Amino acid sequence: MQVKIFNQWMETRTRQIHVWLDDVRPMPSEFNVHVKTAREAILLLNKGDVSSISLDHDLGPSDETGYSVAKYIEEHAYYGDLPRLKVMIHTDNPEGRRNMMAAINNAERYWRQHEESAHKGQ
Repeated sequence: MQVKIFNQWMETRTRQIHVWLDDVRPMPSEFNVHVKTAREAILLLNKGDVSSISLDHDLGPSDETGYSVAKYIEEHAYYGDLPRLKVMIHTDNPEGRRNMMAAINNAERYWRQHEESAHKGQ
């Protein structure tokens, strides 16, 4: 499966990557990479070039959820090693949505703080 994700990533190297994380729903046309696990989404985020991602919370029988990805984004925004990206949430799980929104709101705050610090240092 990682080879397929890597091949999709290589095909999009010359354009922005728009990731759809969902194990059930089909990928809408405005996205160009479909992943079904949190692990695959994080792998793409690690490689860079992701400009947007849409997260589902419940990802099948595994313990991984879209919240794992949201927490990854939050943590890496805090450390400043993940560029700002557009994050959308399309889950039907209300508690999962709340948790993911909290993590993404924190990430937005961290990105803003890093941008403000960069402007002050100029």
